[in-house]
Amino acid sequence: MPNHLLRSLLFVPGHNEKLLSSAAKSDADVLLLDIEDSVQPASNKAVAREMIKKWVGNGSFLKHLVFPRVNDRESGFLLQDIHSLTIPGVHGFMYPKSVLGEDVYFVDKLLETIEYEKGIEPGTFKLIPLIETAAAVLNAQDICQASNRVIAIAFGCEDFIADLEGIHDHEGMSILSPRAIIAMAARANGVVPVDTVHINVHDLADLEKNLILARKLGYEGMLVLHPKELPLVHKYFSPSEVEIQSAKDMLRLSEEAKLDGRGVAIMNGKFIGPPMVSAARKIIERAELINKKTRNNH
Repeated sequence: MPNHLLRSLLFVPGHNEKLLSSAAKSDADVLLLDIEDSVQPASNKAVAREMIKKWVGNGSFLKHLVFPRVNDRESGFLLQDIHSLTIPGVHGFMYPKSVLGEDVYFVDKLLETIEYEKGIEPGTFKLIPLIETAAAVLNAQDICQASNRVIAIAFGCEDFIADLEGIHDHEGMSILSPRAIIAMAARANGVVPVDTVHINVHDLADLEKNLILARKLGYEGMLVLHPKELPLVHKYFSPSEVEIQSAKDMLRLSEEAKLDGRGVAIMNGKFIGPPMVSAARKIIERAELINKKTRNNH
């Protein structure tokens, strides 16, 4: 969905007022206000729900897309999480431990029931399933197709490696295949692929190396643990001035060739085929989306 800018998705523990305050000032595109793993003990989950309601309700996050990460359907907390946070200012939910398409379908129907109950337009709240297990990677296609609410899927590498009983090596070889599969599944179904967190938040050189690989694999955004990662994440998931100018030139030459009755345009000695024209259009759309966000935030 081109109207959702998902370059950076910042995790924020929902019960931590200091971190909520910091997140409100950040440039992150999406705030993942957590009620799941980072909120312990379980008694803090009710605190997190109330805290998120308060901060969303007072307009602190108007410059962000807000996607609370709820607890999974086996946890006993999912209904409370969703029922209390289907409110104005929340755009959707990150659903963890999505193993089957059936998990996402279940959340879709739960949301639909609550939307009807509250008099909210059905389909208002979107979903970002989190792919965290070997089974989920192999079922990524089904997860993408399970609901029209799904706007993106995101990779959770630490849980995946634990489930795989593998080793998270520094070179990233053990997560290369799942990263590629998740990106392909997302693109095959018209949703946004979001790359896994970068655990070593202070190693920005390693973050940059991972961002370069993520772009090559087709990713459009990344899960973020610390605001200091945002400038690099935004740099790599935003088209550069050179890319934007090149895309504009490509579209202009292609249009001129069409008007002149020439089948194919040539740019810098290379033929401009339909896939290149399509890619150029996407670059321009993305640049416009980023400009719109920048304008709205000033």
